[in-house]
Amino acid sequence: MQSIFGTDGIRGRFNKEITYALAYKVGYALGANLENNNPILIGRDTRISGNFLLQAIANGINASGKKFVNIGICPTPAIPFLIKKEKMSSGIMISASHNPPEYNGIKIFDHNGQKITKNFENKIQKFVEEQSQNKSVHTKELSLKTNKELMGIYIKGLIQTMGGVNLSGIKIILDTCYGSATTCAKEIFQNLGADVRVINNTKNGSKINMKCGSTNLEPIKKALQENPADMGFSFDGDADRVIGLDSKGNVLDGDHILFLWGRELMEQKILTNNLLISTQMANLGFEKAWNKIGGFLYRTDVGDKYVHEAIKEKRAVLGGEQSGHILSKINNFSGDGILTAIQISKYCKKKNITLNDWLKTSFNPFPQKLTNIDLDFNINKINQKAKNLINQTIASYQANNSDNFRIYIRPSGTEPVMRVLIEAKNQTEVNSLSSEITKKLSLEINKIMN
Repeated sequence: MQSIFGTDGIRGRFNKEITYALAYKVGYALGANLENNNPILIGRDTRISGNFLLQAIANGINASGKKFVNIGICPTPAIPFLIKKEKMSSGIMISASHNPPEYNGIKIFDHNGQKITKNFENKIQKFVEEQSQNKSVHTKELSLKTNKELMGIYIKGLIQTMGGVNLSGIKIILDTCYGSATTCAKEIFQNLGADVRVINNTKNGSKINMKCGSTNLEPIKKALQENPADMGFSFDGDADRVIGLDSKGNVLDGDHILFLWGRELMEQKILTNNLLISTQMANLGFEKAWNKIGGFLYRTDVGDKYVHEAIKEKRAVLGGEQSGHILSKINNFSGDGILTAIQISKYCKKKNITLNDWLKTSFNPFPQKLTNIDLDFNINKINQKAKNLINQTIASYQANNSDNFRIYIRPSGTEPVMRVLIEAKNQTEVNSLSSEITKKLSLEINKIMN
C-alpha cells in the first residue's frame, strides 16, 4: 500500500481516495497511538463531505477508547492554537485547503499543535494497513455536539496579537471564499475597529474555492473597483493562506508579505541572522532584493512542513510560501491567513502608510510562469529514470542561462501533474522557455512511464 500522506496530510477526492473507511481507520490509528488520554480536537471546513468524514473519524477515535471534542467549522489554525491552549492530546482538521469542493483531506496535529512527524505518519500508515485486513468499520451515528466556546477563545487570541492597536479609519474588503474564514474573519476585523465589507461570506461547501479566494482574485479585485477600500484580503478554503491587494488592486502575495514584514523585523533587530525561510517557488526578484538589503533567503522544498522544519533548525522567526501561507513566531509558526491579514493591517496603521505606498517599497518581481504537465499515471509511481530526466533538464537549462534565470520542476503533492516553474527578467524568454520545456518533458516522461 502506497503512503496515504502527501505534502500536507492526507488529501484526495471524496469517495475516491478519501473514503469513510479510510477516515475511520485514521481516527482509530491516531487514538490507538496516543499515550495522552486528553481529548482529540476535531474541526472541518465547509465542504459537504466534511460532516460525513467527521462522523467517520469520531467513530474511529471512539473505537480506540479515546475521547474527542468537535469544534465544528473553523479555520485550520484554530486547531493547533486550541490544542496548546486547552491541553488537548492531538487534533484533526478535515479540509482540502485550496482544492475544489470535490476534494477533502485530513491534517493531523500533535499535542504541541505541530503537524505530525514523518515517523508518526508511518505509525498511522502501518495501523491503517493492518486495520484494512483485520478490523471492521463502525458506522454508528454519534452525537457530534459542537463546542461553541472554543471559537471564542481562538478569536480572542488573534485580537490579542495586535497589542492594543486598532484598525479604525481603515476600510477593508475580505473574500472568505465560502470556507472557514466565514466563521470569524468579519467579526475579528470589526472588533479591531476596521470598516469591513465581506464577499462570498456564506458557509457553502459546494462553492468553496470556486472562482474566488486566494487562488482566484477576480472577485475581490472587482469588489475593490466597485466599492473602493484601503486594502483587501482573500483567504483560501481553510483560512491558513491569504493574499492581499492594495487599493489599486496590486497583489500582495506571500513573497511581498515576507519581504515587507521581514524588513520590519530586521529593522527591529529581531530577525535571526536577517534570515527568511521560503520555498523553491519564491520569486528570484524577492531573493535578489532581500540579499541587497543584507538579508538571506533559505529555500526549502514546497510545503509548509518543510518551511517549518527549516525554521526550527535555523531558529528563524518568519517564513512562508508565495501562496500566502505565512509562518510567524507570533503563534508558534502555525500558518494563519487571518493573523497575517491583521498583522499587515497593523503595520499600515502604526506606520501611518497606505498598503499601496508600502507595497511600492517592496521588490520588483521577475516574470514567472507555472505550467502543469498532466500525467496519465499515479504521481507516486514516478520511476528513477523519469526523476533523472527532470534533474538533467533543470541542470542543462540552468547552465545555459544567466543568474537572472531559474527553473524548478516538481511533482504535485495533491494532483497527477508535474509543475514546471520558469522565471527570468524577460517575459518573452519566460514564455518561450516554458513552452519548450513543458513540451519536451511531457513527451519524454509519459514515454518513460508508459
